[in-house]
Amino acid sequence: MNPRARWAVMAALAFCAFGLSKVAPAKMGSAKVFVTNSLGTTITRIDLATMKADAEITVGKRVHGVCAQADGQKLFATIESEKMLKVVDTATNQVTATIALTGRPNQCASTPDGHYVAVPIRDVGGVDIIDIPQGKIVKVLPVNAPHNAYNTGRNDVLYVSSMDDHQINRIDLKKMEYTDKIPVGGIPRPYAVTRDEKTLYVALSDYHGFEIVNISTKKEIARVDLPAAPPADCILEPHTETHGIALSGDEKELWVTSLSDNGVYVYDVASKKLSKEIATGECPNWIGFSPDGKYVAVSNCAGNTTTIIEAKSREVVATVKTGEGPKRLLTMVVPGA
Repeated sequence: MNPRARWAVMAALAFCAFGLSKVAPAKMGSAKVFVTNSLGTTITRIDLATMKADAEITVGKRVHGVCAQADGQKLFATIESEKMLKVVDTATNQVTATIALTGRPNQCASTPDGHYVAVPIRDVGGVDIIDIPQGKIVKVLPVNAPHNAYNTGRNDVLYVSSMDDHQINRIDLKKMEYTDKIPVGGIPRPYAVTRDEKTLYVALSDYHGFEIVNISTKKEIARVDLPAAPPADCILEPHTETHGIALSGDEKELWVTSLSDNGVYVYDVASKKLSKEIATGECPNWIGFSPDGKYVAVSNCAGNTTTIIEAKSREVVATVKTGEGPKRLLTMVVPGA
């Protein structure tokens, strides 16, 4: 290759590299927090780059649960007033599909590929399993007083809690049936399951703390009391002292909300020690980590705000106004946002 041709090739490669460096951030997207406003009709979207609300997504009256597929392209919201699951295109923030449910829904969970979504149905006593590509319910499994659904990162497994039976049920999506039922020491509220499905962390009604359960032996490992506090007085979450649990990405920490004293505690899994309280807004409800683990978001159901905490320093970096009665939330990267 002569010098002039070699120079032309190098210049072309440099131009392409410059172009790729300019467009890569847009393709990667940005981290957002989606907060359901249970006493309104919208989901508030918060941009973690600016720490400000940048969108209000209208989905329907008494929006309750929110979940999403791993690529961030679709968001799923449960609407109590309409008894519907709504699919939101995160590129446009518009509802693109509405799927009828068997009754009044609670918190949903999606498989990472977005193929299946599980929705507990409070007034019917079952969990609807929706095939999203088909746009319909493909299975209804019986559950006594279902509450929350959960996914550990697998496309073939989901979980649903039974408040009346005091247990967490494991759903095998290949068989479309229960393959395990894990007893807990009271009425289960929010919970988290480790990725290896060996350990369960669960909040219980009228208990200011959480229980740790060995899933294999179905035995309680420990109960962790949060510091003493007056009984919670949060009208949106009666008989609940602790209503938010989230594992860090490395599963070394468990972050837990306290409605009783308006704050968050961090439990170190290895040392079994609790941090000091991190103050949030009034009646902290749900909690979730940003995908990179840098931030923790907490919805404050009585304060109509969401608190953003820097995970490493455990310092509050923002308090963002939401709609009325914020409950469930999730954080994810929205492509191209």
